[in-house]
Amino acid sequence: MFPQDFLSSVPHSPGVYLMLDSKSAVLYVGKAKDLFKRLASYARHNGSDYNKTTIMLKFVSSVDTIITRTEKEALILEASLIKKHKPKYNIILRDDKNYPFIKVTADEEWPRVMMARRRRKDKARYFGPYSSSSDMWSTLKLISSLFPLRKCKGGTLRPRKRPCLNHQMGKCLAPCAGYADARHYQQNVENVIMLLEGRNKDLIKKLTEKMEFAAEALNFEEAASLRDQLKALNRTLEKQVVASQQKNNRDVFGFTRKGAAVAVAILFIRDGLISGSRNFFLEEPYGEDSRILAQVVNLFYDQDSYLPKEILLPFEPDDLQLINEKLTDLRGTNIQMSVPQRGDRVKLLNMAQANSDQVFATKEKKEKSWESLARTIQQKLQLQRSPERVECLDISNTSGKLAVGSLVCYEQGEPSKPNFRHYSIKTIDGPNDYGMMREVLQRRLSRGIEEENLPDLFVVDGGKGQLSMALAVADELGIRDQLDWIGIAKEREDEGEKLYKPGRKNPIILPAHNPVLLYMMRIRDESHRFGVTFHRRIRNKTSFLSELDQIPGIGHERKKSLLKNFGSLKRIREATPEDLTQVDGIGNDLARQIYDHLNK
Repeated sequence: MFPQDFLSSVPHSPGVYLMLDSKSAVLYVGKAKDLFKRLASYARHNGSDYNKTTIMLKFVSSVDTIITRTEKEALILEASLIKKHKPKYNIILRDDKNYPFIKVTADEEWPRVMMARRRRKDKARYFGPYSSSSDMWSTLKLISSLFPLRKCKGGTLRPRKRPCLNHQMGKCLAPCAGYADARHYQQNVENVIMLLEGRNKDLIKKLTEKMEFAAEALNFEEAASLRDQLKALNRTLEKQVVASQQKNNRDVFGFTRKGAAVAVAILFIRDGLISGSRNFFLEEPYGEDSRILAQVVNLFYDQDSYLPKEILLPFEPDDLQLINEKLTDLRGTNIQMSVPQRGDRVKLLNMAQANSDQVFATKEKKEKSWESLARTIQQKLQLQRSPERVECLDISNTSGKLAVGSLVCYEQGEPSKPNFRHYSIKTIDGPNDYGMMREVLQRRLSRGIEEENLPDLFVVDGGKGQLSMALAVADELGIRDQLDWIGIAKEREDEGEKLYKPGRKNPIILPAHNPVLLYMMRIRDESHRFGVTFHRRIRNKTSFLSELDQIPGIGHERKKSLLKNFGSLKRIREATPEDLTQVDGIGNDLARQIYDHLNK
């Protein structure tokens, strides 16, 4: 229950509070103008048993507070802590991890433009995420054709005597060979950023002025190049949907509630054209609609976001003025946040509303499709329960070395990435796939019993032998009948996939294009991909390790100094402790330790 004895030490100050459960996991993060009054309201709460606040407070064991100087600081800190802890009862804009970004390495001397799966804490500029990967690749293709920036890997440019094929194709200015002018290259980078920010009209105006200036200076080659860029840009603009006759930059929020769930859609309008959109589905958000909208806006915009001059909202959220101040500080100039009542801006809100309505329509369509497939799977495979949660295990190793187990999880037909797991094999040494599988299954199923999150169906990558091993572990744990089991294997190249079921002598053989078989293969292939990718990463990492990495006190810089001074590991091994102390950073004790380790 919510602790009340700590209120005497809570000040009447603005700040952030974190509600923690008995294991110190963060359940909820909130901000308050007056921490004492806000937390006292929780202590006095007397809602019904089904009230969301009542349910949450049952799990609260303690409360941490962080005092801030102003309420605006509390608002910024609240968003930061929500993104860090991902509390169960806060709104989490989860789809950022699913969509790709376009990354501009603006911090490099010769910046690059590339696709990025996730936003990292570096000095690069990120644009997106893009809900459509095809749109993202189309944008990258357009950038490549308009602005020839380098595509080679690495933040530091390696000099070359002659440029690569990209330069000959007109897709790189070849700074590696000294052909590129730094000022001209940086202008191209600025043009790319303008394009990605949706400031197409500004970009066209800028390029037109440069083209006219080049023509007046009789620099016809540059003028012709700029003319071609303008033509390509105009062709792209012709395909975009006109949302408003006013050439403003706006973000428009749509909000739809159905029962306990909420859908939010955001339309990005740049120069009067729709340049993109984002959708969020919030299954059971905590709080009133005005509080939910405030949290979405507060979490959506951060220091890496492009902030337009105007944001249109369907209704007034909590802390509107406070959020406006925060976003104005981020943008550097004033931002107008409003709830339109008439005119063209209401039409834009209606368009955003239609998009948020469509989120529910799309989700309902997916749910119906999954219900039909789940019934078919249960019928074809003669399962005891509907396969709402399916897990599959794969073992990857190289002749028994660097062995890892990989577990993937699918919920209602879709991959549940937070439940994907890698397991390092701890008890088996040497090639023993059955032993490795036994270890991982014991670890996964034992934890599943403890946390009460066993799957409905467990898919084993293999035939009768692997399935028998999995069932033996389940029997030891006494959970064989608590979930269904299926083995999937292709035993011969000239045969199709076979599905093995406990208690059945012959395998289940389905047609190659049967949706049940395709779904099982999809899960098995994903577990294999997930395992092989992780195994390759470990293998590549160990390939670059040397015997020096195993010596305590030897880091990257000391290893580099040793190899630079002696030239090879063999010569380091032949060196005396006195020789080793001649290297910067190597004292008498460490020299003796290196000598003993390499000559033991």
